[in-house]
Amino acid sequence: MSEPTLLNNEIRDWLMDCGLFDQLLPADFAAASGYFSISTIAQGEAIFHEGDAGSFMCIIHTGQVSVQKTNSDGQTVIMATLRSGRAFGEMAVLDGERRSASCVAASNCQLLNLGKDSLEKMLNDAPKIAAKIIRALAVSLSKRLRMADGQLLSQQV
Repeated sequence: MSEPTLLNNEIRDWLMDCGLFDQLLPADFAAASGYFSISTIAQGEAIFHEGDAGSFMCIIHTGQVSVQKTNSDGQTVIMATLRSGRAFGEMAVLDGERRSASCVAASNCQLLNLGKDSLEKMLNDAPKIAAKIIRALAVSLSKRLRMADGQLLSQQV
């Protein structure tokens, strides 16, 4: 196995910083880093559009991302503004469905990306680490769903 590159070390550090993968061991972060990439997105740039095929997910390292949906009148509605440490786009990567919303850089952003193909490769190469990553994403999604359920309930009272 080759020596980790500076880029892999940076990705490993970003993965450790994001707080999403508390169940991973230090060696897991190093192994997982080879499957992620880094991208820089300028403010106002679309990361993906509602309805697109979901070929990758992201974790925000720096910056903010606006989650937007088009309502029945064709107007864009901001559903949420995501900050560093948040994952997005993971639903489409996990379930193979189309994007449920558009994501646009609300400021200049640095993102960690995990492609669907890379996740599949990780599942084959390092299944225990991939399982920890998928479990962490599932827990994150579960928390968000519970929060949304609570918000729906409070709106009905």
